[in-house]
Amino acid sequence: MRAKGLKVWLTVHYSDTWADPGNQLVPDAWKDLGYYILKDSVYHYTAEIVSKIKPDYIQIGNEINNGFMWPQGSSAYQTNFRELLKAGSKAVRDQDPNCKIILHYAGIENSSAFFSNLQDIDFDIIGLSYYPLWHGKSLSLLESTMNSLGRQFSKQVMIAETSYPFTLGWNDWTNNIMGLEEQLLEGYPASPSGQKAYLNEIKRISTADEHSIGFAYWGGEWIAFKGPQATNGSSYENQAFYDFNLKVLPVIEVFGD
Repeated sequence: MRAKGLKVWLTVHYSDTWADPGNQLVPDAWKDLGYYILKDSVYHYTAEIVSKIKPDYIQIGNEINNGFMWPQGSSAYQTNFRELLKAGSKAVRDQDPNCKIILHYAGIENSSAFFSNLQDIDFDIIGLSYYPLWHGKSLSLLESTMNSLGRQFSKQVMIAETSYPFTLGWNDWTNNIMGLEEQLLEGYPASPSGQKAYLNEIKRISTADEHSIGFAYWGGEWIAFKGPQATNGSSYENQAFYDFNLKVLPVIEVFGD
């Protein structure tokens, strides 16, 4: 990967399953630890990851709107939450001062208040998820929020997750996350050209301001992989970068530059 000029971005969920605003359970191996031992474990685990994998970018948690490693790291316990973040951040800095640290918030609503509470954390990049289904259908609000966050906190800002469908159809029997016309943005149909147009606009928004550094797409590879009748296959095959015949879609051209 690095031989091709690419960089490594690693997201540490600190959970046995993927983490999001509604799911931040502490790993089973840590569930009975006291707070101070948990904090020490976060430090040493993160340090080991950075020393062995040597990522260029690292997220301390994933979509941590409500904290992480519940219950002790819940945002209901702000001091605990911040101190656990600090432990992860310090581990990164101690191992590789050049590794960029991302803190990741899902959505744009209340994002300013969230990061205002984390100003004593040592990190480099504000990461935002933006999905029209969950985070509103105003791309102009997305852009103004990104610009405002960058200036308010003097941080780089990026869209850490986004996606869009090229069809409302399906290629297996697993319910898709997006499948209804009302879930779409006006002017961006669920078509190969609509998917590409959406991501071109995301690219423009996420690079327009001096603080904005780009975007990442989530699930581009998540095709239907267990056969056309699988009920536990992909809920995302209509938002992937490949059509149902596994032919690459025009959206890939957005990454051409």
